[in-house]
Amino acid sequence: MAISLQKGQKISLEKSNGSNLEQICVGVNWGAIEKKGLFGGKKKVAVDLDASCIVFDANNEVIDTVYFGKLATQGIKHSGDDRTGDLDGDDGLDNEIITLNLNGLDSKAHQIVFVLNSYSGHDFKTIPFASIRLYEGTPTRVNNVYATYDVTNDPQFSGALSMVLGKFYLHNKNWKFSAIGEPTKDSKLPGMIETVKRHYL
Repeated sequence: MAISLQKGQKISLEKSNGSNLEQICVGVNWGAIEKKGLFGGKKKVAVDLDASCIVFDANNEVIDTVYFGKLATQGIKHSGDDRTGDLDGDDGLDNEIITLNLNGLDSKAHQIVFVLNSYSGHDFKTIPFASIRLYEGTPTRVNNVYATYDVTNDPQFSGALSMVLGKFYLHNKNWKFSAIGEPTKDSKLPGMIETVKRHYL
């Protein structure tokens, strides 16, 4: 049973058999906004959310960033930019997925922070079924969902255009996950990186 992530919550990346997860996906799902047209009809307004992650070393210096402009680095792969959201209702699939191979990361990687921003400038509260999930599997196969964020229905994200989801971090040579779940006032990724460096490492 997946847990609903709460701010400050720590999640073990250990499987039920006691072994550690090797590959985990962070998926973001959302829909286009439906608005009334001029003559009583309905029209879809595209929503562009961007999932990104920043890799830091033990000195809190940036090693690399994975986002729509750079889809891969050592041990991390982004599925690609989705600029519209689901146009015909929730299809149950994630629109953007970042996959981590925890055994294939840069040896200097110490923390990996995940962020989400509304590139099209839409308030998270107005975006249909915007949600985030952490799961074991691949971009095309979900084996086991560990945790979820319901972004649309969480009042703390009302009015926000960006958020720091959480971070994977090394502890005693094992990777852990800490939920941050904080809205930020940044509109673009460079500002979010600076916010993360100041407040969340």
